[in-house]
Amino acid sequence: MRSGTILVAAGGTGGHLFPAESLAAELGRRGWTVDLATDERADKYGRAFPARAIHIIDSETYRGRSPIAVMRTAWHMIRGLRQSWKLLADVNPAAVIGFGGYPTVPPLLAAVIHHVPTILHDQNAVMGRANRAMAKRVNRIALSFSRTRHAEPFAAKCVHTGNPVRDMVIEAATIPYDPPVAGGEFRLLVFGGSQGARFFSDAVPPALALLPADLRARLKLVQQVRAEDMERTRTALSGLGIEAETAPFFVDLPARIAQAHLVLCRSGASTVGELAVIGRPGLMVPLPHALDQDQAENARVLEEAGGGWTIRQAELTPERLAETLAGFMREPDRLAAAAAAARAQGRPDAVARLADLVEAVAQG
Repeated sequence: MRSGTILVAAGGTGGHLFPAESLAAELGRRGWTVDLATDERADKYGRAFPARAIHIIDSETYRGRSPIAVMRTAWHMIRGLRQSWKLLADVNPAAVIGFGGYPTVPPLLAAVIHHVPTILHDQNAVMGRANRAMAKRVNRIALSFSRTRHAEPFAAKCVHTGNPVRDMVIEAATIPYDPPVAGGEFRLLVFGGSQGARFFSDAVPPALALLPADLRARLKLVQQVRAEDMERTRTALSGLGIEAETAPFFVDLPARIAQAHLVLCRSGASTVGELAVIGRPGLMVPLPHALDQDQAENARVLEEAGGGWTIRQAELTPERLAETLAGFMREPDRLAAAAAAARAQGRPDAVARLADLVEAVAQG
């Protein structure tokens, strides 16, 4: 058992906080104390984070080159650096590990100045911009994908650990895939990441309306729907006579993935990682306007392994989605093969690998 404190820094979205949460739990089991530095969004996604304390650090996403935008970003970053400087003095961590997002920059930069050992973890197949800004300065970089765009200049300090998944994902992975049978229910799960996706509320009901009546009667739908889209989505689904459960966020999402025959989703790093570890086929629709197209790259990796399919949002008309769903419902062997291929790509030991790296760096 170890003793000491590790400071974990992460942006406040699920994509950053979920792997950080997994690492914090593993470090806690190994005897470390964990503190979390993040932003105010942690109130939504970080409530269950296993940390001794959660520290809100000021930061600002870089939003453009206009003088006002640059000054605003600089002001928030300077405030965040001052807060982080004091935090390091109070916590005295053995190491600081950042999981990406601009809230990680001030704590990591303060740690570099203080000569505290530092690690970056990048969840995506394209290194994020905040991580790129710090990559040259940190001691080690942990990668979720063996090939990560923009990590090439830092290859000497990179380690392929995989993307840590939460304990509830490991538990869900013990449930074997149960392929749909002819005439039986077809369990479809739809979600758009921790913040939801309006596109699915727009696209799914009209697509399901185009399904033949016998296929539509087999559907059992679980769909994440933003609060502002809830009423119209429920009304549309109710009119189709489909058994549906809708909510803005599912805290037990891994268990719902495990119960699904098919998952229609975005392709953020946590989503792709969880599909692989649990072993479920994904019909992935990458976020179309991402600056670095990281979701498209994440989806490509799983698709090339045979674990899912990618469709560009611009091409996913209700007609195409209905045709695609009907094909899967009539050919369940395709889903079973994809589920097995996805599981073969999973890295359930990623958190142990990352914790080993953190301990090695923390101990010099």
